[in-house]
Amino acid sequence: MAKKKFVLRIDEDLYAAVEKWAADEFRSVNGQLEWIIFQKLKEAKRLKKKKAAPPEKKEGN
Repeated sequence: MAKKKFVLRIDEDLYAAVEKWAADEFRSVNGQLEWIIFQKLKEAKRLKKKKAAPPEKKEGN
């Protein structure tokens, strides 16, 4: 799957919170944002059924 690049301006405190959450789940900030967006799109039933595959979650030790 090709990925679209774009610039995101985000409040420093919001970024810090996402960064901490990402670290807690062993993801990059980019991966965490992608996962959050995917979850909200899925919840809102805005995804096409065939291409709706969630980003992989890495298991911790």
